[in-house]
Amino acid sequence: MSTRQHAGPGPAGPEVPEPSLAERARTLVSVARIGSLSTHSRKFVGFPFGSVMPYAADDRGRPVFLISSMAMHTQNLHQDARASLLITQPDSAGDPLGAARVTLLGATAEVPAAEVRDLYLSRYENAKYWQEYTDFAYHRLEVSSVYFIGGFGVMGWVPAEEYITARPDPLAETAQEIIQHMNADHADALVLIATRFGGEAATEASMTAVDRLGFHLRLKTGDRVHGRRVAFLREVGNKDEARAVLVEMVRQARSSDSH
Repeated sequence: MSTRQHAGPGPAGPEVPEPSLAERARTLVSVARIGSLSTHSRKFVGFPFGSVMPYAADDRGRPVFLISSMAMHTQNLHQDARASLLITQPDSAGDPLGAARVTLLGATAEVPAAEVRDLYLSRYENAKYWQEYTDFAYHRLEVSSVYFIGGFGVMGWVPAEEYITARPDPLAETAQEIIQHMNADHADALVLIATRFGGEAATEASMTAVDRLGFHLRLKTGDRVHGRRVAFLREVGNKDEARAVLVEMVRQARSSDSH
């Protein structure tokens, strides 16, 4: 019989502080740019219809789309305004099921261009070429519920009110840079950090997410794969502070390993 185990959250340990699911959902929506929009098919009643959908999120986390009335998803929305938008963590191709994703549910409605044009063009400058076409219009999804998955063993529904009032993490725009740097240049140090600060001996470790309070590691020992949350030594507010704390943690972990 195989001893391979499904990836999971790992053994229970001391609770590690982390942003709320609402904050993490807002952070992901703020940094991503493209989602999968699901509408109710007008042609095939009862079936969902999926579309690749560029979006820009406003200051309440509501996605804004620029769509043509000739598009199938727009025709679907005109008949039934209810929709969902699935957004996945950028650069998660290596381990998509271990990465964060969020589904926003709500009704869409057309919104005046003057209200959202600058926001949308700040994300998609080339969209200015579509502004004069009469069949294009801006639509916004009014978020009524949110389901967030933060990786292995981290998931749950988020009330719309909590999502709307939450704020993106201060490391949102630089998190991928930090993750890529740590995984490419300090994979050995992450193994030591997992032992020293996560209480988990592992043969492989990679960072999958990072925020102002800490980071998530994907750990592997033999056939066992699981996740572990590790707290920063102190809360950070930007990339430079995060780098300083990580350097300090690596130094402590190496010091412990040499004793």
